[in-house]
Amino acid sequence: MGLVALGINHKTASVDTREKVAFLPETLPQSLKEACVATGMPELAILSTCNRTEFYGYTDDPRQLLRWLKEVRQLNAEELTQSIYQFSEADAVRHLMRVASGLDSMVLGEPQIFGQVKAAYQHAQQAGTVGQGLDRLFQQVFAAVKRVRTETAIGANPVSVGFAAVQLARQIFTDLKKSRALLVGAGEMIELVGKHLREQGVAEIVIANRTLARAEALAKELGGARAVLLSDLHEVLPQADILISCTGSSLPIIGKGMVESALRKRRYQPMFMVDIAVPRDIEPEVDELNDVYLYTVDDLEEVISENRRARQDAAADAENLIIACTARFEADQRVQAASGLVTTYRRQVEELRKQEVEKAALWLSQGMSPEDVLERVTRNLANKMMHAPTISLKQAAAERDADKLAWAARLLGVEDHNSGENE
Repeated sequence: MGLVALGINHKTASVDTREKVAFLPETLPQSLKEACVATGMPELAILSTCNRTEFYGYTDDPRQLLRWLKEVRQLNAEELTQSIYQFSEADAVRHLMRVASGLDSMVLGEPQIFGQVKAAYQHAQQAGTVGQGLDRLFQQVFAAVKRVRTETAIGANPVSVGFAAVQLARQIFTDLKKSRALLVGAGEMIELVGKHLREQGVAEIVIANRTLARAEALAKELGGARAVLLSDLHEVLPQADILISCTGSSLPIIGKGMVESALRKRRYQPMFMVDIAVPRDIEPEVDELNDVYLYTVDDLEEVISENRRARQDAAADAENLIIACTARFEADQRVQAASGLVTTYRRQVEELRKQEVEKAALWLSQGMSPEDVLERVTRNLANKMMHAPTISLKQAAAERDADKLAWAARLLGVEDHNSGENE
């Protein structure tokens, strides 16, 4: 059985198709067990995210896995066939390394996918569908990702508006765990910003929105956040070290006077503000105030464009590193495959040795001199050990197989004295 990787992603399938083949985390262990029983695969892991569903395992017939997937999800065969991609052996290893490093992501170099790959491995462990093969694969992948993250700048620069805003905040407040954030609005962009802030361990998050129910729903999703109405903005603004705003208002909702009042109550401690909205939520005049660091979406776009170029340059380095890591994995696999052969060879030689020891004991008991016994035992052992290689060497010579002869010479550690005869 060989290693295979097959799946669909945002490049090959629509959202509708991706939804049909997605697996919820709580159902993954059971699905893994069922897939292995149905296909006869000894090892299998499933990576399922909003952008991809991929299968990694060992099989001699990947079509069995596709049939199982088609049946359990009641998929149209043509739809699945048009969307699926497949890799085997070294190409499968390289693909998983690229995925885990963020090189195959919609946002180049995004770090979240690495955690999702780790979770896929853990689910497979929980299901008991990880053996020596997949365990070695994932450990090598984790090591490759670590090298990509430490030896290249693929993840050093933010390339999304929300992430860029949070990264800028880190430049003002070195320890965000002591900072309090006020998010104005409750749409998708603010939700992403909130998640990034939570990942950075921000001490407190307040969400201000026109509709309290929506703010409360987002606050619950972020865990521990507090929701207020937009009309209460003037009350919560003085407590905010970080303010990020993105509403659908046609007019500014945060004016210079409101910010001046908040600064006085804060005793002029710095405030970091990002206005992602278009039209703007924050009056441009706010930027004239001391102790306020105000950025607009245009400022962020400049940062993002520059960072995207930097990531693309780093991606080339990451690709080369992954090629090297894949080659290393292949070499390790060949060593593992040879270990069984080495063990068998050692066992055979040990059996020969024991046989000769038994004969030596018998000859000594019959009165043969130790010198004669030693001579006979060593001669017998040498002849038996040379028998099989000698036959193979003669056969290679008869077939004029120069490559096999040269390889045998290196293996046996001898010089080919006839190598110069035809020069």
